[in-house]
Amino acid sequence: MLHLRVFGDPAAMAEVAEELRALPGARHVSWTDTGSGATVLVTADVRADAADPALESLARLGVPAQDVALVRLDRIGPALDDPEPFGLVWADLLGQARVNTRTAVRYLVFMVVAGVIASFGVINQDQILIVGAMAVSPDLLPVTAACTGLALRRPRLFWRGLVSLTIGLGVACVAAVVITAGLNLFGGLPQGFTVQQVTFTSQGHVTAETILVALAAGVAGMMALETRASSAVGVAISVTTIPASAFLGVAAGIGELSKSLAALWVLGANVTMMIVGGSLTLLVQRSAASRAERAAGEDTRRSSLS
Repeated sequence: MLHLRVFGDPAAMAEVAEELRALPGARHVSWTDTGSGATVLVTADVRADAADPALESLARLGVPAQDVALVRLDRIGPALDDPEPFGLVWADLLGQARVNTRTAVRYLVFMVVAGVIASFGVINQDQILIVGAMAVSPDLLPVTAACTGLALRRPRLFWRGLVSLTIGLGVACVAAVVITAGLNLFGGLPQGFTVQQVTFTSQGHVTAETILVALAAGVAGMMALETRASSAVGVAISVTTIPASAFLGVAAGIGELSKSLAALWVLGANVTMMIVGGSLTLLVQRSAASRAERAAGEDTRRSSLS
């Protein structure tokens, strides 16, 4: 359930309240005087599948975005006999994507930390360290932002997400290069270490497993973002990016350029397939939502004619 709050002058809010009362999926529309005399508050409970039409109606009525708040409410109590249908709030998804394309300092710090931990995981062939690096990495955020931009035909958003992801994976890789080169310089690497010895991860070549795992990870990551479970699924997403970035950095750090180029190819294939998987997930959902809207419109027209 979503709770909609709209502020404005009495005349404008009268139109808003009337519009919301006529909107399928909106209920408990109420009007509250804020006490100032010049501003009133209109609230409503809105189903997820009605959130985007509600926001579009407010925009059409000229309500400023800063006077609108839409928040999620967790329902506590007995289960409803008629459960609300799941609906993706596209405005929410688009807003999250815009935020997730920002290459903030915190994001870069987390990616550096992930690169450092994963480099030791590759060098020592320690799967626990690799999993820890994947848990730290926030690369799910720009991946889903790029998927959103591609599915919603927002080229600028897509490129911003892709650039943010590239920068993040780049700093993780550079961190692995620095760690590996430093250990190599001061004799900290295992005796006779080469990336050929790394047997627990297949980051040197693209296989059918590489493609399918990355595709599935993109689907899971997109659905996790929609259900607010991204922190739990982030590890599954990073399995396709962080190990490859660390392998690339370690190979470059000890001068095995052929292996580093192969790892770069694997990383590029993984990112491509993740974006394909996430974008297809959104396109399927968008198509289903459009069909549901058309069916609802036809039902409404039939009711008005009968």
